[in-house]
Amino acid sequence: MKVLFIGGTGIISSACSALALSQGIELSLLNRGQSSRPVPAGAEVIQADIRDPASVTAAIAGRRWDAVVDFISFTPGHVQAALDAFAGKTNQYVFISSASAYRKPSVALPVVESNLLHNPYWAYSRDKIACEDLLFKAFREQGLPITVVRPSHTYDKTLLPMDGGWTVVDRMLKGQEVIVHGDGSSLWTLTHHKDFAVGLLGLLGQTFALGEAFHITGDEWLSWDEIFRIVARAAGVEAKIRHVTSDTIARFNPEWGAGLLGDKTHSMIFDNSKIRRIVPGFRPTIPFARGAEEILAWYQADASRQKIDADFAARYEQILAFENR
Repeated sequence: MKVLFIGGTGIISSACSALALSQGIELSLLNRGQSSRPVPAGAEVIQADIRDPASVTAAIAGRRWDAVVDFISFTPGHVQAALDAFAGKTNQYVFISSASAYRKPSVALPVVESNLLHNPYWAYSRDKIACEDLLFKAFREQGLPITVVRPSHTYDKTLLPMDGGWTVVDRMLKGQEVIVHGDGSSLWTLTHHKDFAVGLLGLLGQTFALGEAFHITGDEWLSWDEIFRIVARAAGVEAKIRHVTSDTIARFNPEWGAGLLGDKTHSMIFDNSKIRRIVPGFRPTIPFARGAEEILAWYQADASRQKIDADFAARYEQILAFENR
């Protein structure tokens, strides 16, 4: 197969690129060449800015791919520009959406792909929903060969699962309290990017995937308290957890609060039966306990990665002071 990734060196897409090459796929990456992650050996780089239609048109002139996977479109305008650029140049356009688009709280768990998409709290999710609306309309009215994929909190060794990242781990190492939203019991799904890649690559070239949406997530369900404890154990300490309501967090840090109220506050676990019907080999194998060890090893290997977000830290202290008043 000839496959083009728009992106290809990000948290999710880097594992997909590596797996595609190992499977013998002829892989091209269209990006600006500015990622901190290296381009995998064997991939062709088409250097262009997807936000600059003229540069893309010139870069892909006379080219065609069996599948194009778009990792970096976030608004309907982004998607429409990609569709215009690749019209007639692929048999399958795969849009990477987000499982945060599902309605919260869900009326039933585990979530299936037919669940309603609705998120009044988080603009990121609303934009992804609008992108999907555009694509499915094009499929129905024009026969556009699209597939929608919804990841849920997919990580690699560089991504800590909690807002604030290393700022929170630094507090753990110092024996300070760390904030977990709500009562810490809501269930969450974390997916290692190598597990995600198996599902995504299995959808490429599949006729049965056209006009369909699939979430691709891990099968391990963890409470937020347990997620924090796993990270702390990987760091060699115990987590001193302080529970704070998501509404209070949103009052002091609206950006953090939007992601909580629009996503992480609610239990989100997924039924992966649909992806397994098309990709029987999709069987997530990397538990978060192992993933957390990879993450901590990466951060501890280079002190320059251990960055403290001063603004986040200040708001954190404001929240704790409010709770201690």
